Amino acid sequence: MPTASSIAALLLSVFVLITGNGLLNTLVPLRTKLDGFPEMAIGLIGSAYFVGMLVGTFVSAAIIRKTGAKTAFGIFAGLTVLSALVFPVLPNAVVWIALRALLGFAFAGLYAVIEAWLNARSDNSNRGRVYALYQIVTFAGSAAGQEMIAFTKPQAELLFGLAALCLAAAVVPLALSKGAAPRVSRSVSLQLRWMARLSPIGTVAALCIGAANGSFYSLAPVYGLGLGLSSAKVATFMTATILGTAAAVYPVARLSDGHDRRIVLTVFAAIGVLAESMLAMTSHGSMMLLSCLGLSVGASTMVLYTVAISHVNDRAGPENGVEVSSTMLFLYCVGAIIGPATASAAMSWYGPSALFVQNAIIHTALVGFIAWRLLARERLTLAAQPLRLTARARLG
Repeated sequence: MPTASSIAALLLSVFVLITGNGLLNTLVPLRTKLDGFPEMAIGLIGSAYFVGMLVGTFVSAAIIRKTGAKTAFGIFAGLTVLSALVFPVLPNAVVWIALRALLGFAFAGLYAVIEAWLNARSDNSNRGRVYALYQIVTFAGSAAGQEMIAFTKPQAELLFGLAALCLAAAVVPLALSKGAAPRVSRSVSLQLRWMARLSPIGTVAALCIGAANGSFYSLAPVYGLGLGLSSAKVATFMTATILGTAAAVYPVARLSDGHDRRIVLTVFAAIGVLAESMLAMTSHGSMMLLSCLGLSVGASTMVLYTVAISHVNDRAGPENGVEVSSTMLFLYCVGAIIGPATASAAMSWYGPSALFVQNAIIHTALVGFIAWRLLARERLTLAAQPLRLTARARLG
C-alpha cells in the first residue's frame, strides 16, 4: 500500500466532499417535493446532474491540463459551493435544473482529479486495494451526508449552508498536502461502436445500470415522502441503501474475480428485481422492513457497475482501459439522464411505487438480455461442434 501521507489528505478531502454532495443528493429531491415542484420538474432536476456530468467528461480534462490538478480541484469545488448557496436563494425549477447540471459538471472534474491522483499514487500490486479504500471512504461520506438531514427540518436553509461548508472545506486537506500533483492525460474519443461489438452485455448493462441508479438517487427521497415517511426516516432509508452497497462491493467484486462475471451480473440483478418488487408493493411497511429492502437494493443493484466494467476490461485488455472507462461512463450517464425523467412521469401517473416498478423492469430486461446472449453463444458452440468433428474425421 502507498504510504499514508501520500493519500491520506486526498481521502480526507474525498470524505468531506462526498459528505456535502451526499447531503445535497437527498436534500434537493426532498425540497422539490416539499416545495410543490411538479413531478416532471423533479425528474428533470435529477436528470440534469447527469447531463452536466456527461458534458464534464468531455471538458474537464482540458481544464485540468491547463491549470494543474490542485488548482482544477479548487475550481470545480468552488462551482459546487456556488451551486449549494444559490439553491435556497432561487427556489425555481428552471434555476435548480441549471444548478444540478453545474454540480454534475463540477463533480465530473473532481472525480477526474481524484482518480488520477489515486492512479499516480498506486501501482499494479496495490491499485485494487487503493480503489477499494477510496470507495469505502466515498460511501462513508455519502452516509454521513444523509444523516445530517436528521439534525433539522429539510425546509431549513441551514442544510444548504452545511453542504456548502463541506464542499468548501474539502479543498483544504488537498491544498495543504505535499508532493507533486498528478499529470492528467489527454481525453480520448468515445468508442461506442467498438464497445457494442466488444461487449454487448457490457454496453446494455451500463445503460440499464445508469437508468436504474440515476432514478433511485434522484427520486428515492420522493418515494419515501410519498409513503408518508418523515425526512429523518427518508435519510435512514437512503443510508441503509448506501451501507448495503458499501458492505457488498468488495465481496461481490472478489466473487466476480473467480467466476463468470456475466453470471454474477445476472444473479445480483435478479436479487435486485426481488427487492425492488417488494418495495413497489410496500405502501405502509415498517421502517425496519423498508431499511432491510433498501439494504438489499444497495447490496445487489448498486454493485453491478463494478462487475460490468470489470467484464468489459477483461475482454478489452489493459491497453484499452481508458477507452473502456470513458465509454462506459458515457453510457451510464445516458441511462441516468433518461431514467429519472421517465420514472418521475410514471410516479406522477401511478404513485411513488412506480419508481421501483420501473427499476425492477429495467433489471429484469438486463437479466433477460444476458440470459439470451449466454444461450445464443451456447447454441452457436453446440452447433459448431459437429463441424469440427467432421473436419477432424476427414483429416484423419
